[in-house]
Amino acid sequence: MALKIALKPHERMILGGVAITNGHSRTDFIVENNAPILRQKEIMSEQDAYSPCRRIYLAIQLMYVDNQNLTTYHNLYWKLVRSLVKAAPSVLDLIDQISEHLLNNRYYQALKLTRRLIQYEEEAIQHVQKSTGSLQSHRQGNHVRP
Repeated sequence: MALKIALKPHERMILGGVAITNGHSRTDFIVENNAPILRQKEIMSEQDAYSPCRRIYLAIQLMYVDNQNLTTYHNLYWKLVRSLVKAAPSVLDLIDQISEHLLNNRYYQALKLTRRLIQYEEEAIQHVQKSTGSLQSHRQGNHVRP
């Protein structure tokens, strides 16, 4: 079954491991065979992989688009996951689901779940920042007393 992809002007995508940037006008593509495809909003650059969960996403993305180096990316994934689960055991269920997809070569589905992992990480960071901010405010005497 063919897949129709419409690219906006200057939108990027990865198609079969090749990075493509669209020109000045909207373009339609018909992909007639099975190939790894990521649209611009799904692509993570190395610079954007600044947190543990984002590095996991990048490793899975590389598995998906570059099957020539699967062993390297799988090893990186497992190293990152061991470290993450040790630091945050609460992510184990989600990691198990992601890993199941990877073990069955369902890389795109694993990427979709990893976006949920990144969201969980960002919410945890925001929670810590709020807690730290209120603690610092309390220490500086900026708290309100009844």
